Amino acid sequence: MSTILTALHDSLPALHDHYAVYAQLGDPSPEAPPLSDKIIQMTRYLTWFVLLSGVTSIVFGGGKFAWEKWNGGALTAPKQIAGAMAGGAVATSAGTIMNAIMG
Repeated sequence: MSTILTALHDSLPALHDHYAVYAQLGDPSPEAPPLSDKIIQMTRYLTWFVLLSGVTSIVFGGGKFAWEKWNGGALTAPKQIAGAMAGGAVATSAGTIMNAIMG
């Protein structure tokens, strides 16, 4: 047992020297990964598309609501408008979260 402890004790300085080399490495400067600019641009385009489609859906639902009210049909458009507004709230909060993540 004492020979094993002696061998371990003798090998500890070699391990210490090995880790000292790693401690001397400098911190690399951060840089963006390749194609990150295109991914950020695509995300911005998708954000605009989602917001534009939400506004279009609300306007279409409003027109449909007016048409149903004018013709005396069944009122199904208020559900569509409420769904579009809920989807817009989700899309808007997702955009805020993504902007916070991307910095």
